[in-house]
Amino acid sequence: MNRAFRLALTAALLLPLAGCVTEPPPAPAPAPPRLTPTQALNAVLAVAGADDREVAIQPVRDPQVEDLRQASLDAQRRGDWKASADALNQALLITPDDPAVLQERAEVALALGEWERAETLARKALALGSRTGPLCRRHWATIEQSQLARGEDRNAISAHAQIANCTVAGFNRM
Repeated sequence: MNRAFRLALTAALLLPLAGCVTEPPPAPAPAPPRLTPTQALNAVLAVAGADDREVAIQPVRDPQVEDLRQASLDAQRRGDWKASADALNQALLITPDDPAVLQERAEVALALGEWERAETLARKALALGSRTGPLCRRHWATIEQSQLARGEDRNAISAHAQIANCTVAGFNRM
């Protein structure tokens, strides 16, 4: 009986403690996969797609800037992202406030893995450019990809939400 009494007493004392046992915390949600610089750039370009009902205005450009932009595209086709960046840097010396050239340079920064620079350039382009259209979507997508690459997932979610605000349907042309 003495043994049965001790067993009952131990159970009575430990039973209230059983309620104090907590479940282990849930495992944290897995982080979104990090993209390579090329994948990040492709994600930006995929978002930019123009809607044929969307009004897109293209400014008249300086011929020297156009030549440098073309040199940048030629370098990209060769896979020479450094030469592409150099050509766009020269174009920015001529037109430092051109949102399209700033955005193109931001995208080259993504391709080079220069995440902070890509975001800085895209934000400057956004501040100087239109708040609608494909270029606006490219600004926000660049900001999003830059933040994702740096592990700023919450900020990237906010940037992603801005992309939809860049689309304003134009006239229905039939």
